[in-house]
Amino acid sequence: MVRHGQSTYNQLKRIQGHCDESALTPQGEAQALQVAQALGGIPFDAVWCSPLQRARKTAELITAELQKSLPNLAAPQTTDDLKEISLPLWEGMPFTEAETQFPETFRQWRTDPANFVMALPTAEGGTEDFYPIRSLYQQAARFWQALLADHEGQTVLVVAHSAINRALVSTAIGLGPDHFNQLSQANCNISVLNFEGGWNGPVQVEAMNLTSHMGSPLPEMRKGHRGPRLLLVRHGETEWNRQGQFQGQIDVPLNDNGRAQAQKVAEFLKSVKIDAAYTSFMARPKETAEIILQHHPGLELHTVTDLQEISHGEWEGLYEADIEKNYPGMLHQWQTAPETVQMPGGENLQQVWHRAILAWKQIVAAHSGGDEVQTVLVVAHDAVNKALLCHLVGLGPESFWRFKQGNGAVSVIDYPNGIDSPPVINAANITIHLSGSVLDKTAAGAL
Repeated sequence: MVRHGQSTYNQLKRIQGHCDESALTPQGEAQALQVAQALGGIPFDAVWCSPLQRARKTAELITAELQKSLPNLAAPQTTDDLKEISLPLWEGMPFTEAETQFPETFRQWRTDPANFVMALPTAEGGTEDFYPIRSLYQQAARFWQALLADHEGQTVLVVAHSAINRALVSTAIGLGPDHFNQLSQANCNISVLNFEGGWNGPVQVEAMNLTSHMGSPLPEMRKGHRGPRLLLVRHGETEWNRQGQFQGQIDVPLNDNGRAQAQKVAEFLKSVKIDAAYTSFMARPKETAEIILQHHPGLELHTVTDLQEISHGEWEGLYEADIEKNYPGMLHQWQTAPETVQMPGGENLQQVWHRAILAWKQIVAAHSGGDEVQTVLVVAHDAVNKALLCHLVGLGPESFWRFKQGNGAVSVIDYPNGIDSPPVINAANITIHLSGSVLDKTAAGAL
């Protein structure tokens, strides 16, 4: 999934919605070509886009480049279900004017999206209530149902807009309109979703809001950002990750590839000012963090017990075949209904959720409320990171498999309005610094 490049209305800070007067700027066209380069080598079967010109032009530019190596790739197909959110009372207005003229409605848009309502005039002289975000989520669900029915087993490029893309990610992973503002979509970002089957089947966010292909490693903070930014990193590869062996709380060190991955994370974050750093005390995240901090001398690395990996108990040291033999049916249960599993002699996900969230809240609180926005590095594990990302957008242990976490991956969590407001997942599972691909090519490991 890609959001369109910079448009004239983006530049002028005007509200776009269904308005089709906004075209790509020269910078927006250049961004589209950068996306095409980043997507090179992916065997796309089809391209779908919004019919609005800023998205359609972005899709056409990307497709023309992809066709150089994919000559059978057809021109982009359009659907109204990929149009941007409808904001009929505001379209074309500067954001500042909409906020001044409609202060209560504008505030609701930002803070209570599920109940954001516009009173639209009717032909009879009255008004009727229109809920833009609720309508957008219905539109997103319609799109997925049609797309998945027509493109089973295929790789599809979707080019649309900020709000509809957020609704597409949300509806795919089971988030409602109340969490609309907790996902971010920058111009010409790339997001990757994996659908295991049709609509309502398992879905995984492989990556979200990747922007480093445009020269900036991390997405920009929102204007007026007041709270901390946290960089959540998974440790580099271990030999047990490579072999598919369950690690849990066995203290397996990084292998040579894991150290090389940590060096690449360090280079990727070299230009980012880091104000504090935390890690699980276990060897694999601790060494990863130490390698990253080589470019940030003088920073103390704090170890946090509650960030340690899930205890797999009797499964630790085993392969999937061993688990299936010794605990028939339990591995399938873990893979399909993880919230129902109590690891034999280990933990359940509710326990991981509780301790990881407690540790996270303490870290966020320690770096909030100061005069300057702080950026905090947190290095942990696959299960812990998944638990945190799910929790931050309101998902529970039943959604454990929704977010992928590759070895050496970076995710970005912002608190733009401070600690007491909902966090924003600004990027998830960035791994492009490891392989040069927007797709996660790290070892799957065993979890």
